[in-house]
Amino acid sequence: MEQIVDLHIEHLPEGVCLATSDDIPGLVAQGRTVTETLEIARDVAKKLPEAQAERRGPLHLRQTGESFDYPLVVSD
Repeated sequence: MEQIVDLHIEHLPEGVCLATSDDIPGLVAQGRTVTETLEIARDVAKKLPEAQAERRGPLHLRQTGESFDYPLVVSD
């Protein structure tokens, strides 16, 4: 089952990217590039809800469905 988690990606002055999400409270991922940050965020998004489910109950994320928009990031 695939679900959609909206991420907010920010380029920090320190030269790294930071990802957070309103969909999964506590999700924070940092990497040197957007790609690395997304990979880390994906791992955190898989593990964090399992750890939080005991305390907060399950998260209700959107299913991918038949179609959905996905921003593709490409570098020069």
